[in-house]
Order: sequence, then structure tokens, then C-alpha cells
Amino acid sequence: MSTWDTRRRPDPEGSAAAADLSTMFRNLCRSSPWKWQSLRFEYWDEPFSDVPDPSAPLVRAWLRRPGALRLETADRLVLHSTTGINDSKDGLYVSATRKSWLLPPHLVAPVYDDGGLVRRRPEAAYGEPGFGNGRFSAALDPVELAGNAPVPIEFPGTNAVEIDTVRRLDHNGRPALEATVTPTASYRPADPAAPLCLPGSNRVRIDVETGVCVASQSLETATPDYGHWIRILAVDEYMLDDLFVAESMNLTDVRRHIAWDIRA
Repeated sequence: MSTWDTRRRPDPEGSAAAADLSTMFRNLCRSSPWKWQSLRFEYWDEPFSDVPDPSAPLVRAWLRRPGALRLETADRLVLHSTTGINDSKDGLYVSATRKSWLLPPHLVAPVYDDGGLVRRRPEAAYGEPGFGNGRFSAALDPVELAGNAPVPIEFPGTNAVEIDTVRRLDHNGRPALEATVTPTASYRPADPAAPLCLPGSNRVRIDVETGVCVASQSLETATPDYGHWIRILAVDEYMLDDLFVAESMNLTDVRRHIAWDIRA
């Protein structure tokens, strides 16, 4: 059974500090669409302790919003590469539904808190590319752990998850917040078949710089192997279109001799 890293940074003292950390955690879970545009990372569809098992299968991913994704195995075998990143939509499509007119999140302004995290998300064309199951996409934008906005103060039980504790720690050398959470009746995962949290207690880690859920694990005795792990390698690297298409779009190198078959 996988265990979690027991090395922790000191917790802030006092209930007010704990409440502030809980609010920070929820706002961080809402912030991913405005914190990065491209991400290079490794993904394991299982939980680990301090570092992943070297023998565990992984996928290497290059993601450029709003939907360009390339996936490779550890042996550099290409598993998936988007080919329609520049496709246009015809007139019938854009006039068919109201959703067709929604803008990408980074083109609309959310309501920020004093720390620069998102307190309230606007209506936008949310959604991340997926692979294998819905947990892959949900981890990239873990808003399902917090909802689009704070719940009314009169109804605290309507939060998506109840937060037990929040701690600061390092995840693969990057600052993160780890919380022990329990889903409530209001929890609505992006993919009901592959939620970030199972019923009962769960531990989740959110990368502070990106708002990505970099790790999750069920703490219930029946499901200790349910979870995932992400190692972020680079944020906002420049990524060419060629990385995401099946055929290179490079133009012909005019310096090379082109042989012509001339027949009599």
C-alpha cells in the first residue's frame, strides 16, 4: 500500500490561520486556467509516497492550451498527438448552441482574492484534454474540489468537499498545499467514473504555481491504491505546432537539392 511523505513544513497556529489556508486551498483549486498556458509533465495513474516507483508505467505529456496535447511512453513511443489544433468551425456550428460562443478562460476575467487566486470563476469554455480516464483532465483543473465560487456562509455544508487539515509541503521540489478532504453530497466530479476523490477520506496536493492537482490518494482501507501522481517538468515553455501534429508542417528546405525525374 502506498504511503505519503511524512516530512511537513510547520503548520500555522490558530484557527484563523487554518481557515485562511482552507480558503487558499479552495481558491487555488479554481485558479489553474489563469496560471499557465503550457505544461510539460509526467503522469502516473496511481499514488506514491515521496517519489514514484521507477518500474511504474508513466506517460510524458506536453500540453498547450486550449487543447493541444502530446503523449509519449517512457520509451518515447507516441501514444497520442492532437491534429486539429487549428481547425475552424463553420457557420452552422457557431450558431448552433450558446456554448459555442463561450471564450477560453484566459480571455475572461475572474474575481481574484487579495493573494491573486481565483475566488469566483466566470462562465467560459472550460475543459482540458484527456487520456485514459477523466482524472487526467480533472487533475489539470481541479475545480471540482472547490466549485466555481464560495458557498453562502449560511450553508457551509454545500462545499464540494469538507477540509480536515491543510499543510504546506514540497512536491518534487515545488511548493504545494496538501489537504485531507472528504467529498460531500454536493461533490460533482468532472467525470463521475474517475473522480479526484472517492467517498471517505482522501489526500490531495495542489501545486502552488500552477493550481494543478499533482497527487491524490484515497485513505480508505478498501481503496488505498486509488489516486494519481504528476511530476511537473516545465511551465509555460514555448511549444511549436509541430509538436502536436502527425505530420511536420515545416516548409521545404530550399537549400537542399530537389531531384526531378525528367523523361523523354
